Amino acid sequence: MSSAHPLTDGEIITISFRGQSFAPLISGALYWPAHETLLVADLHLEKMASFARSGQFLPPYDTAMTLARLEADIRLTGAKKLIALGDSFHRDEGVQTLNAQDRTRISQITGSLDWVWIAGNHDPSVHRLGGLCVNEISVSGCLLRHEPERGGQGLIAGHLHPAARIAMNGKSTRRPCFVWDDNQLILPAYGASTGSLNILSDAFAGLFNRSKLQVMVMGRDRLYPVGLNRLVRG
Repeated sequence: MSSAHPLTDGEIITISFRGQSFAPLISGALYWPAHETLLVADLHLEKMASFARSGQFLPPYDTAMTLARLEADIRLTGAKKLIALGDSFHRDEGVQTLNAQDRTRISQITGSLDWVWIAGNHDPSVHRLGGLCVNEISVSGCLLRHEPERGGQGLIAGHLHPAARIAMNGKSTRRPCFVWDDNQLILPAYGASTGSLNILSDAFAGLFNRSKLQVMVMGRDRLYPVGLNRLVRG
C-alpha cells in the first residue's frame, strides 16, 4: 500500500503542510506518500539500557519494542525510505551497547530500504549501522532536521516530544500529538520509553502562529484533531 494513506475508521487522515500531504500514524510516525517515506522522531534507542547501567533497575527492552513498532509501520506503509529526525539513540554510547539481536534488526531494516539518520542533540552524528548520516536534509521544499526554531520555514522536526492536555466535561487527559502551522511541523516522540512536553509550555513559545496552529492527538486506537479551545496547561 505504498501509494495509499493509512486509514482510521474508514476515513483518510491527512496533514497538509507546505503543499505536501502526509499521513500521521497512531504510532507517532508520519508517512509521506509522494516520496514513499516514513518519518520518525526521537527513537531514543537504548534509553532503558543507559538507565540500567547507571544503577536504576529498569528492564532494558525499549529498543526491541521500538524496532518492532518501526518494522510494523514499514510493513503497513510499504515505505521505501525511512528518515529518523534525530535522537535516534539516547546517548552516544547507545550504538555500541546494542545487543546482537537488535543490531541485526537494524541491519535488516537498513538492507530493506534507504535509512537517513539525522543527528540530534543526544546521538552521534556519524555511525556504522548502515544508511546515510546527515545533520539535515531538504525534500520538496521541506527542511527535515532535529530541532525546531523560531522563524523556521518549511521545517519538519522532533526534539520537543509534543503532547496536548485536553479538557472536556470537567476532566482532562494528556496525549502525544502532532502539532503544526503553515511553517513548522513537529512530530511526537516515537520511542517506547520517551516522555512528552505540553505544547502550551514555555519550550514551544514563539514557534507557531497560534491563529494557524493545528493539533492531532494520538488516542488509544485512533487519531483525533483537537480544537485549541480544549487545550490546557499542565
